[in-house]
Amino acid sequence: MHCYEASRYEHLPRPAKSYLHHILLTLKNGRPDHFRQQLCITPYTFDSIVSAIKDDEVFQNHSETAHQAPVEEQLAVVLYHFGHDGNAAALQDVSNWAGIGKGTVLLYTKWILTAVLCLEFMQKVVQLPTAEEKEEAKQWVEDHSCRAWCDGWCFVDGTLIPLYTRPYWYGESYFDRKCCYSLNVQV
Repeated sequence: MHCYEASRYEHLPRPAKSYLHHILLTLKNGRPDHFRQQLCITPYTFDSIVSAIKDDEVFQNHSETAHQAPVEEQLAVVLYHFGHDGNAAALQDVSNWAGIGKGTVLLYTKWILTAVLCLEFMQKVVQLPTAEEKEEAKQWVEDHSCRAWCDGWCFVDGTLIPLYTRPYWYGESYFDRKCCYSLNVQV
């Protein structure tokens, strides 16, 4: 590799403005349909999650020299990353979209997941259905679907979670009908 070729890979210039800021500053309030298309969540739900996790210790930076990005930017990057697959989910594409480094995408993901998976957050926001809600769901299934399933109250079938690459062990088992490697969630 020539000196020119080696040096051009050392630093990747970033665009002056990221699309992330356009999403948060313009589309969130002006075009919620476009906001949802990008982040797979409504602005109201987005703001609710930010409010619920913003005081988590993981977002408290006690350094005088380095500051963390606002929680809403971190959450937006993680939601964009999780809401896309294929090339759009590559770290480089997400970092280009957000105007940040690839390592920063990984840090934001770690911090957001730490905040939403903590016990206090889960106890506050995850609520199992009441007996009445279960019965309503059973009745709906009986009326609109297969009667044999009416004793269940909640089911999801066929949700695919894309994997970055082919798993090492039994990789061919993860190859789905869309010609991607993924996990199939069934509850």
